Amino acid sequence: MRKAGHRLPMSKVDILIPAFNSAHFLTGAIESVLAQTVAEWRILLVDDGSSDGTREFVERFAAENADRLAGRLTYLYQQNRGLPAARNAGIRAGSSPLIALLDADDQWLPTRLEDSIRSLEDRHDVGLSYGGVSRFELSGTVLDTFVTSEPGGSREEVARRLYTRTVHFPCPTVTFRRECVDAVGMFDETMRATEDRDLWLRIAQRYGVVFVPRVLALYRVSAGSMSKDLPRMLTSQRQFIAKHAGELGCGWAARQVALAGVLEQQAVGYRARGERGRATRFAAQAVIRAPWLRNLWRTAAAITFAR
Repeated sequence: MRKAGHRLPMSKVDILIPAFNSAHFLTGAIESVLAQTVAEWRILLVDDGSSDGTREFVERFAAENADRLAGRLTYLYQQNRGLPAARNAGIRAGSSPLIALLDADDQWLPTRLEDSIRSLEDRHDVGLSYGGVSRFELSGTVLDTFVTSEPGGSREEVARRLYTRTVHFPCPTVTFRRECVDAVGMFDETMRATEDRDLWLRIAQRYGVVFVPRVLALYRVSAGSMSKDLPRMLTSQRQFIAKHAGELGCGWAARQVALAGVLEQQAVGYRARGERGRATRFAAQAVIRAPWLRNLWRTAAAITFAR
């Protein structure tokens, strides 16, 4: 295992694994990297102030798997600053031309890197690649699979779809060129959610995006998922929408659709919690924002008249 400050070996892909009290998941994540069909990678594991023995786990795993890792695992520690800052620390520490994301509790399928690299080869106008994902529980049971559609045609269309949340780039499937963050900046550390979509949008406004039409990774769903924190998600999503209003793909109509979508998401979330009053209010606000979208009316009716 290498530590920050050591000269890193050259590789084709820097793999960012941020970890906060996730030591019990790291074996699965790192093993899924070791199982890749390509070997030109380097793991940058950023410990974001963990208190669960993450450092000791990484040191032990690296010692026990020294031959397999062959110096391709670098450990970095920082005081807890959140996911965007941890990913940025990994970006700064690396130098490979491609950057791939893998959170500590997720796993890759064996051809994930090979498929991603191939999708970007000889396509210098393309800055980012993503693919399908399967969601799985703590028990390992696969819940569902999402192999989404193409991102769109023009850069404006892709940007609009990202802004309005009508296309999703699952983080453990995303690979982007280092030159992209050199051009548009890294993850926004003022955002404690939606920072990934924020970066994808900035990249899509300047570079092409390509879709790999197969499942590349497994995304773990847990009870403590940030996406279940509805107030926090609402604040972050509103921040994201306001930040990009008026930019390419983010005009007035797109802004209304984006805000309506966020409000609908809140309505559905509160309905699932059994908070019908809040759900009804958010559903009504969504319809007011974009009354031309029929799906919003359907959602509002389903919540209002549910037994």
